[in-house]
Amino acid sequence: MSAATAHAVAAAHAGHHGDHHAPAVDNYKEQLRNNRLGLWLFFISETFLFGGLLAVRFFLWGDHRPELDQFIGLLVTSVLLLSSFTMNLAEKGMEHGDMKTFSRGLLATAVLGTIFLLGVLVFEWGLFPAIYQGHLTPWDNVYGAVVFAMTGMHALHVLSGIVFIFIVWRLGRQGHYTPQRHWGVEACAIYWHFVDLVWIFFYPALYLIGTPVH
Repeated sequence: MSAATAHAVAAAHAGHHGDHHAPAVDNYKEQLRNNRLGLWLFFISETFLFGGLLAVRFFLWGDHRPELDQFIGLLVTSVLLLSSFTMNLAEKGMEHGDMKTFSRGLLATAVLGTIFLLGVLVFEWGLFPAIYQGHLTPWDNVYGAVVFAMTGMHALHVLSGIVFIFIVWRLGRQGHYTPQRHWGVEACAIYWHFVDLVWIFFYPALYLIGTPVH
């Protein structure tokens, strides 16, 4: 076989594989667009949920608010904002094929999210009176009802986010994701950032806006 013939055969062989590879890439990109669209539609529905809770807060409280612990509010908010940074590290680690950064970033995010949850449960809900005696209950008055509704719904989303993180972490350890294909990691990061964004609105509504009522 001449060199020219060998070159032509190799080019045809490469083109044959390229024809099979291109549809697969196109299908993945189409699926990725659909996944992102579905996720953002989900966030739109969630915005109505959390926006409704904010509307209830301002309708029922007006320019007043319960006397919540300012230090605890600032502490748990700082912890949750820090978790967005570690989540971003995890996503960037996967994008660059750095599994160590990916794994450490996700685990750090899960730990910070757990600390946030414990802060809400212990200091705002008073579930462990031996540690801290809370002064609000969901049935005593309108202040307790709104605080428990807003923090409870947000805490439920944080908890589901932590579960999501551990699922993604386990799949990543099993080699399920690559730097080119890691939709699960991207979706987990976007969801976590959304939960953090919601708290940015909840924090001033609960802790800062209005005159405290004893």
